[in-house]
Amino acid sequence: MNIRIQSIHFDADKKLIDFISQKVSKLEHFSDKIIDMSIYLKLNNHHHTKSNKHVEVKINIHHTTLFKEAESSSFEAATELVIEALKIQIIKRKEMLLQKS
Repeated sequence: MNIRIQSIHFDADKKLIDFISQKVSKLEHFSDKIIDMSIYLKLNNHHHTKSNKHVEVKINIHHTTLFKEAESSSFEAATELVIEALKIQIIKRKEMLLQKS
């Protein structure tokens, strides 16, 4: 599986990149058909709240694209929210495909 992480308008440190890579790679436990993932990290400076860290994840799975985004006070927390939501999406998709067959 190919994982591409892109930080927009800032440089993400290695610790953050490693954390995100570790978390998103756990999604492979729920589907062996994941082709690749694109993760976008954005720092929303125009927000005057503490929840200005924005994470978007797009997953290409055999014939389907899943997408989720979240904001939080840290990239790690936003990543956790996105991964949990994508895990649910992957499980629901697998269940739907099993019902069709």
